Amino acid sequence: MKLLLLADTHVPTRARVLPEQVWTAIDDADVVIHAGDWVDAGVFEQISARSKRLIACWGNNDGDDLRARMPECARVTLDGVRIAVVHETGSSAGREQRMAEKYPSIDVLVFGHSHIPWDTVTDTGVRLLNPGSPTDRRRQPFCTYMTAEISDGILHDVELHRLEPRVRSRAR
Repeated sequence: MKLLLLADTHVPTRARVLPEQVWTAIDDADVVIHAGDWVDAGVFEQISARSKRLIACWGNNDGDDLRARMPECARVTLDGVRIAVVHETGSSAGREQRMAEKYPSIDVLVFGHSHIPWDTVTDTGVRLLNPGSPTDRRRQPFCTYMTAEISDGILHDVELHRLEPRVRSRAR
């Protein structure tokens, strides 16, 4: 099972559209997981329509229209792997311990908010994944997203993908 992990798409405030590389990844994925901050319902509808399956939550920049369509914390079991999806996890300091305590019955926590890619494992074995943002790199060198696979009840081949910087044309 191929997964695509997204967060913080921020369309149209940080980008007018999602990069074509992300749309290709959506088409290729069996499951798209989005950890919030869609900003506009239009991109939610586009991703939802194009995804084979979408697991999603809302973020702090999502209004009532988006909050009515998805939970603050989405939970799913995919081929035996228990996954939770949330937007915010608080400060990076102590994150592993806090999330292990808050989500003791999951295997993977996908989160967003910081726009900073993250891949760690707690002392209790919970894998924490933040795919960064495909549209707003903030202090990161690249915009990013993640892919992963699940087979035989195991998450594997987690990969962070960098997006090429958008080329802006100069006025002549």
